[in-house]
Amino acid sequence: MATSTLTGLLNHVAGIFPSRRAISVSGKFDLTHARLNQLVEHAAAQLLAAGVKPGDVVALTFPNTVEFVVMFLAVIRVRATAAPLNAAYTFDEFEFYLSDSESKLLLISKEGNEPAQAAAAKLNIPHVSATLPTADSDIILSPTQSKFDTESLSKLTNDPSDAALFLHTSGTTSRPKGVPLTQQNLYSSVQNIKSVYKITESDSTVIVLPLFHVHGLLAGLLSSLGAGAAVALPAAGRFSASTFWSDMNKYKATCASLAPAIMARLEEAFGAPVLEAYAMTEATHLMASNPLPEDGPHKPGSVGKPVGQEMAVLDENGVVQGANSNGEVCIRGPNVTKGYKNNPEANKSAFQFGWFHTGDLGFFDSDGYLHLVGRIKELINRGGEKISPIEVDAVLLSHPDIAQAVAFGVPDDKYGEEINCAVIPREGSNLDEAEVARFCKKNLAAFKVPKKVFITDSLPKTATGKIQRRIVSEHFLAQISTAKVPSLEPKLLLFKGNEKICHHYTYQMNSF
Repeated sequence: MATSTLTGLLNHVAGIFPSRRAISVSGKFDLTHARLNQLVEHAAAQLLAAGVKPGDVVALTFPNTVEFVVMFLAVIRVRATAAPLNAAYTFDEFEFYLSDSESKLLLISKEGNEPAQAAAAKLNIPHVSATLPTADSDIILSPTQSKFDTESLSKLTNDPSDAALFLHTSGTTSRPKGVPLTQQNLYSSVQNIKSVYKITESDSTVIVLPLFHVHGLLAGLLSSLGAGAAVALPAAGRFSASTFWSDMNKYKATCASLAPAIMARLEEAFGAPVLEAYAMTEATHLMASNPLPEDGPHKPGSVGKPVGQEMAVLDENGVVQGANSNGEVCIRGPNVTKGYKNNPEANKSAFQFGWFHTGDLGFFDSDGYLHLVGRIKELINRGGEKISPIEVDAVLLSHPDIAQAVAFGVPDDKYGEEINCAVIPREGSNLDEAEVARFCKKNLAAFKVPKKVFITDSLPKTATGKIQRRIVSEHFLAQISTAKVPSLEPKLLLFKGNEKICHHYTYQMNSF
């Protein structure tokens, strides 16, 4: 396997660190890097027997479980494309993502996922469940593939250009856009993350963030495995406050995710610096970061220096701006996607002047540190979940009693931003907040449901008659006023050796 592929890197790691712990399922069992490699190869052979071919897209919807890790790596091993999906999606959302990705197979946990399975059935996409009963058993797929061999798998050589991962990034003027990422993209990103944070085989990561996100998947899981380090997964497949600290102690964690609401308290308690960073799906995660203390100063309010790619601030004509001059943050490098899937219009606007345009405004200071100053696009960042207000608008406007609707973000103490909406009922209807909330809960994933609904007879508009979310937000925010200024982004807590470091990720506004 080519060394500039993620699959090749993990195979190399299994060879040099065969007996080191790779994955722990809290309270259940541990897997070494060699054992993980065996499980992946066996599962990959089963996928081939099931008819999965190079280039096929395989959707996965799991909690944070060992089955997800093994099947994700098995999918990319057979040169297919893994498309992780949020298990909380509704039927309509699953239908969109499965259709847009052109998935050929859906992989699920043994417990199943009714909305996902129903959407797959409507699209004539078969589904297969996967389970790993014990550390000594092999992955069991159901329906079982009775005949398979490893010879066919041994003939498959992974290539850096293989499309390995397919994620969606929320759009502000359309449905979410599909982002294919290659083996080389993943490999480059893992190497960038390992380099800037000096992750080695002695590190141990407790996974908290969901693995269907680029942050949890790349920064948490794959960069750790790619360094020969260990990863601990929660027994329940999701974060549990009751087991978190015991897992941290048991697995001697050096790296774990941090919720925004407790960042300040931990910073005070540990006397730890906050390392702000910048990442996005289209860059296969990391783009810029403040350095570790031994490598340079940390500048509060800055997301640091570029990591592993070229970065420039351009004006609207593509001219590179000097220090302290605002413009759009643009990037190019081996970690950057080649383009959105089946979306020439988005590609035309995103790739200009030889650069990928992030949609974020910022500037470099005289020391080369990047500062983000605003969003060109209007995504709502709810605790790291990037929500397209256009998507929420569309659901609201599909209600027969809603004449006009607009979703918008407001500051929130817990999540940084929360989603609210304002609606104008159709004349003669008896629409109320409870009905709007019920309708949204039925048609949107839970994290996209507006926390507060404003029933109104008018919406504030610009002088030209246009509705701007910022103006709408300011108008209705005056009615709920007490929220604090948000800390915009999700955080990560790093414990590096005996040094305790709070690590704050600033996500690009258009990721996920």
